[in-house]
Amino acid sequence: MDQVFIKDLLARGIIGINDWEREKPQDILINIVIFTDLRQAGQSDDIADSVNYRTISKKAQAHAETAQRLTVEALAADIVDICFQEEGVLKARVKVEKPNAVRFARSVGVEIERSRG
Repeated sequence: MDQVFIKDLLARGIIGINDWEREKPQDILINIVIFTDLRQAGQSDDIADSVNYRTISKKAQAHAETAQRLTVEALAADIVDICFQEEGVLKARVKVEKPNAVRFARSVGVEIERSRG
C-alpha cells in the first residue's frame, strides 16, 4: 500500500494531566503516515487524485494547538479521525510526542494505527 507521510510537525498546545501542564502551551511533535492508493495520482499528476498532506497538516496542527487534551492518546485518536475526513485514506498511523516531558528522555508519546471502518 502506498504511503503519504508528514514528519515532525510541530504544534504548541495545552496537553497533560498535571496542573503546571495546563498553564502554558508546550511543544507537541506529530508524525503521520497515511496509507492510500496513489496510482491514479501518479498517472494524472493531479493533487485531486491524491491525499493532500498540506490539508491534513494544517488541520492536525490547528487541532493540537486548540484541543487542550489531557492525554497524548486522546490527541492521537483525534488526529486519526482528521485523517479519515479525507477521501482515499484507508489507514493511518499517528505518533504524538511531548519532547522533554520526562527528565533524561528526549521525548515521550504514543503511536496508534487505525484502519477505516
